Amino acid sequence: MSFPIWPVGALLGSLVSLSIGTSFAKSLFPAIGAGGTTLYRLVFATLMLMAFWRPWRRHWVWADAWPLGLYGVTLGVMNLLFYNAIKTIPFGLAIAIEFTGPLAVALWTSRRASDLVWVALAVLGLGMILPMPGAHDALDPMGIGFALAAGACWAMYIVFGQRVAKRYGTMATPMGMLAAALVVTPFGLYEAGSALLNTQWLAAGLAVALLSSAVPYTLEMVALQHLPKNTFSILLSLEPAVGAVAGWVVLAERLSPSQWAAMGFIITASMGSAWSAGQRSASSP
Repeated sequence: MSFPIWPVGALLGSLVSLSIGTSFAKSLFPAIGAGGTTLYRLVFATLMLMAFWRPWRRHWVWADAWPLGLYGVTLGVMNLLFYNAIKTIPFGLAIAIEFTGPLAVALWTSRRASDLVWVALAVLGLGMILPMPGAHDALDPMGIGFALAAGACWAMYIVFGQRVAKRYGTMATPMGMLAAALVVTPFGLYEAGSALLNTQWLAAGLAVALLSSAVPYTLEMVALQHLPKNTFSILLSLEPAVGAVAGWVVLAERLSPSQWAAMGFIITASMGSAWSAGQRSASSP
């Protein structure tokens, strides 16, 4: 059996694009803040997705507003919280902390005692990241709180996303993104104000949307079409490490050995959980 090099390459390319785009987005914070940058990303991504999927061709009713709105609000708040997290803590560690959200969803549905190993690894990694009194590499508690809250939103996003995907298919993405952009708009306008109209930042915001949303979503679709779900999830678990490297290259964010170890524990827990889920799917009738 041949190794699926192109789908794997597409997924890794998605992680690299997302990490570079988010690292670049962080460089915009001094000018337009986390709220303004989030607004740029979601608004431009919404316009791109609307142009591609053209959801106005479908007949919509008011009953569709609640599930799509709930999905979109969760998506918007998750992005806003995560961008606020990386204001004060390194990008790679923020992703690792955020990963505890989907990891919790995966482990919550598990009934295997062996999966407690992945819980223990995740707790150990998270415990090593949390600020300790007197530690020279202690992280900002507010940033950690934002990342944990973003992880909780990610967990809800998975649950709500599965529901709307089954009901609306691909049309759920542009409509959810529209709701996300609407909920973030007041925060972005409050934080950035008229700076959002600066052509220099508009161009930068478009680049953020391309690298952080349009390109990764496209490459992920290629990977999902050719990779088993558990393989996709295992490879996706590399995102914190890719993010840490991008943060180091683009933003000069250096992690201590203990922070690298903590991130490694969380990545291992995520990979192990995905592998275990794949084993359960393979053994089920």
